[in-house]
Amino acid sequence: MAISLSVVLLLAIVLVVLVRGGSLKAGPAVVAVLFGFFLASTGMAPSIQRFLDSIADTINQISF
Repeated sequence: MAISLSVVLLLAIVLVVLVRGGSLKAGPAVVAVLFGFFLASTGMAPSIQRFLDSIADTINQISF
């Protein structure tokens, strides 16, 4: 839960920065948000979550 919440927060910040910076207009941003919302309710959602969890685990294992 903590990882998915932090990913959502990070993506929201990136989205706000892109919209405010002019790199992404409001219309495509809304489409991207709706796409993510509807994608989360499909059968692909568990696979995407496992993929993101494996990336997070890989990053966690990196020692500096």
